Amino acid sequence: MFDEAAWSRDEQETKRVETEPETKTLEDIDLTEIRGGPVSKFVVAFLIGFFFFLVPVPWDGQITVPFDIVVSWITGTYPTFAGAYALALIISGGLLTTLAELRKRGAVSISDSLTTQLALPYWETSTPFWFFRVAGAVLAPVLFLEVGPEWLIGPSTGGLVWGTLILSVAVIIPIGAIFINLFVELGGLEFVGTMARPIMRPLFKIPGRSALDSVASWVGSYSVGLYVTRNVFDRGEYSKRDVYIISTCFATVSIGFVGVVAATVDLLELFPVIFLSYLLCIAVTAAILVRIPPLSRVPEEYVAEPNPETPFRGSPGDYFRFGLSEAVTKAEEGGTIVGASVRGFIDGIKLTILILGTILSIGLAAVIVAEYTPTFDIISQPLIPVFELLGIPDAEIVAPASIIGITEMFIPALLVAEAEAMARFFIALLSISQLIFFSATAPMMMDMFSDIPIRFRDLVLLFVMRTIILIPVITVITHAVAALGLL
Repeated sequence: MFDEAAWSRDEQETKRVETEPETKTLEDIDLTEIRGGPVSKFVVAFLIGFFFFLVPVPWDGQITVPFDIVVSWITGTYPTFAGAYALALIISGGLLTTLAELRKRGAVSISDSLTTQLALPYWETSTPFWFFRVAGAVLAPVLFLEVGPEWLIGPSTGGLVWGTLILSVAVIIPIGAIFINLFVELGGLEFVGTMARPIMRPLFKIPGRSALDSVASWVGSYSVGLYVTRNVFDRGEYSKRDVYIISTCFATVSIGFVGVVAATVDLLELFPVIFLSYLLCIAVTAAILVRIPPLSRVPEEYVAEPNPETPFRGSPGDYFRFGLSEAVTKAEEGGTIVGASVRGFIDGIKLTILILGTILSIGLAAVIVAEYTPTFDIISQPLIPVFELLGIPDAEIVAPASIIGITEMFIPALLVAEAEAMARFFIALLSISQLIFFSATAPMMMDMFSDIPIRFRDLVLLFVMRTIILIPVITVITHAVAALGLL
């Protein structure tokens, strides 16, 4: 299924690291002088981002983080404005892509000045994604105005994709990009990356700096995590293999969404157990998948001048001193906090315009198939005896719920809402750990990283592989939790 030769047909110029850098110790490195100005800039930017994403605060009867409060307040208080804003972005994406593609094909002539002003090369894509963006631009007014047949605009299809996914992503990426860019431009990425190297490289074969992508997903959204990955990739600090691994193994659902799923299956009192089990599942699947095809075969190529991490060895104190030095160097080279925030917001808007139409068109098709066809009931029939053998109750409900998550991550929780507690726990944990679903993350990856490229068939294969790995792992966890009397 995985066509390794297809990678060589990528038209974009790529670069490789000719020789691997030597491992260094603290004595081999010229540490940056710790000066007040750069240190203050790094610390202030780091604390702003830390507060926005990680500091728990009470809000509306629950504990959450400021980022979630801001996004929820905007989408909840001003749904019409958020909808009009999302509509404008999707239509802009369809128009700009069409203009860029017609120019690339020689169908229209556009002046160099207008091409630069509209950044037309940025909007160029493949023919399928041109179609998806235009289809999104056609569908967006239908869903925004709620005109059309029930199967298209109903609460379980168009209403779900528009109200739950599109509005959230449209707000999450630009706002999250403001604060994430503070980390990226002013030293936070270097500091977090250095401190995480002893974990990320040995276990998951990716740079330590990828820890920031993971944290951004856990505390914010997978869309914010993918924004970080794209940003760092464009700087030559991730290879194509790094991006593929991070996107498919660490672009996770947020802590808040884990809580939503737990509440949906009426197991919110087990939230700490579910969340810790979820982290374990993510780590186990990633550690396995990075060592086998297709992920192990993705080339170590870069789309910019390669700037891989320098291998480092030392004590925890050495790592801290090295990380602080790297952070201060980056902060000294970077601009102001306000400038970094503005650049992040602009980049976030551009990225949202780029991918939102694709998410809408592919996501809507996926949930329509799940809602109105017996596809997943038929495919899941062989799994029923498997779950019976594993001792998972309500196997006839669990089987389709275990694979329907490829369309939309929230649907499995709805399917098992009335099942026995063990079945609800099993599916809640499985659905949030599968990660790849075609109402949002899959089309986002395919469009955002079309220059790698991340392909449909490989995402389907990885979803299947993740599910095969997760079923026995989660079965053991479920029986252990039940044996403790918690289910």
